[in-house]
Amino acid sequence: MAGAAPTTAFGQAVIGPPGSGKTTYCLGMSEFLRALGRRVAVVNLDPANEGLPYECAVDVGELVGLGDVMDALRLGPNGGLLYCMEYLEANLDWLRAKLDPLRGHYFLFDCPGQVELCTHHGALRSIFSQMAQWDLRLTAVHLVDSHYCTDPAKFISVLCTSLATMLHVELPHVNLLSKMDLIEHYGKLAFNLDYYTEVLDLSYLLDHLASDPFFCHYRQLNEKLVQLIEDYSLVSFIPLNIQDKESIQRVLQAVDKANGYCFGAQEQRSLEAMMSAAMGTDFHFSSTLGIQEKYLAPLDQSVEQEAMQL
Repeated sequence: MAGAAPTTAFGQAVIGPPGSGKTTYCLGMSEFLRALGRRVAVVNLDPANEGLPYECAVDVGELVGLGDVMDALRLGPNGGLLYCMEYLEANLDWLRAKLDPLRGHYFLFDCPGQVELCTHHGALRSIFSQMAQWDLRLTAVHLVDSHYCTDPAKFISVLCTSLATMLHVELPHVNLLSKMDLIEHYGKLAFNLDYYTEVLDLSYLLDHLASDPFFCHYRQLNEKLVQLIEDYSLVSFIPLNIQDKESIQRVLQAVDKANGYCFGAQEQRSLEAMMSAAMGTDFHFSSTLGIQEKYLAPLDQSVEQEAMQL
């Protein structure tokens, strides 16, 4: 029907441990997307999130409040947050009623930072699964603080958490190393950045851990963890500096590729104009169509000529 809102919606489920920069990411990404011309709706799914810096289209706090749950049920913050997510899971009709009028928008879901929700608790995964049935295509954007790269033991823990999250959430997945603009303040990296983003040969990390008087007693355990990570060969990272437009653009390309979002010519022109202003020079993207015309068209002509000769 003419003028009807598109049935398929796209978006990002922004997840990660507390303090990894999820809310700041939602603010920066929403501003970037609006500059491209996308209509953006930021949805706060974290009932503990107060003083939101972005314009919130839907706030789970309208349905259930963490403070109220803690007081009424005498729960701590962790138990209260789990209860809130289970309550949202049981009242998804409320969420759908809020999202349906926003069809045609690109969604950013600011999710709670409790690690259990993304590694083994079922509520958040069930919510994402239900959204998929509403024809909402999401990419999980998992943020990890880049300072973990400075400590081999912490980095192995981050790899295990990222792998468990990827397997549990069951969404197209993009892992980010956030706060890259601050990484120099955390200390010197043992290897170059590519080693951490591409998750190269982790045996070198084991050698670093072997020199530590504490971790040398757990070498066999660390070897098994590293072997598990390398056997799956799923985890990699994209570095993110939320203040850098080029960095955000690289992340957005990976996210759009993961969930199948295709932007039009107007958005590409907006992106080129923005990047040109940021870099102080002309900036152009080679579109898929242009590449096809340049390389595939001569090949097609050659094939046609050979066919005519036969």
